[in-house]
Amino acid sequence: MDGIAQWWQDAIADPFYQTFIAEDRYMMILKGLGQTILITVLAVMIGFVLGFLIAVVRSTADRQQDLRKGNPVGRFILCFLNGFCKVYLTVFRGTPVIVQLLIFNFVIFTSLRGDGGVFFVAVLTFGLNSAAYVAEIFRSGIMSIDKGQFEAGRSLGFSYASTMIHIILPQAFKNVLPALGNEFIVLLKETSVVGYIAGQDLTRAATQIQSQTYQALFPMVSVAIIYLVMVMGLTKLVSLLERRLRNSEH
Repeated sequence: MDGIAQWWQDAIADPFYQTFIAEDRYMMILKGLGQTILITVLAVMIGFVLGFLIAVVRSTADRQQDLRKGNPVGRFILCFLNGFCKVYLTVFRGTPVIVQLLIFNFVIFTSLRGDGGVFFVAVLTFGLNSAAYVAEIFRSGIMSIDKGQFEAGRSLGFSYASTMIHIILPQAFKNVLPALGNEFIVLLKETSVVGYIAGQDLTRAATQIQSQTYQALFPMVSVAIIYLVMVMGLTKLVSLLERRLRNSEH
């Protein structure tokens, strides 16, 4: 019994105390969690809005097969915006997010210093990266709606914008909701690399505790459990929203 008690003290009790209790190190985990959630929420907002706008431009260009018709100024603007969006999507989907994070922090926004600058760079980078994927998700949803519904809306006197808002987008949103939920979950987990630019997120809090206590078990496992709980919560929330949207169809 003495051997078991000694093992418990050395392997469990002391590391737990050093990781969470001593010097109030649990506050580092809580602050890191708050930073992770805040970065994710703001990045999701940027990604959703910007991705939606890109999807509208791309889907509009895809639906207009013959760009020689219509106002020449409108054709030029649409072609320019569509070309810019294609380049944007290629760059942000074709390069790792950690490389984008390093470029934004050490190349583009080199004048920004301190926690505020790091936070801004993190939100901007993850938001722009997420927008590239959200745009393609929205575009696929819009293009999945039968073209006849769009033409029927226009024949009833709806403008292009009204047809998109009242007929196309509600159906497209239902179709892409699972993919959007997965993208937001991926974004939450991707924020764990913000420590590469000294961002004080959840993962960096764990590594700092490890460097102070030389204990890896409790800091890393606790962070893994926190991420797991958040992902399971988001998954459940998306499932509930999907069920409600399906019920609204009946």
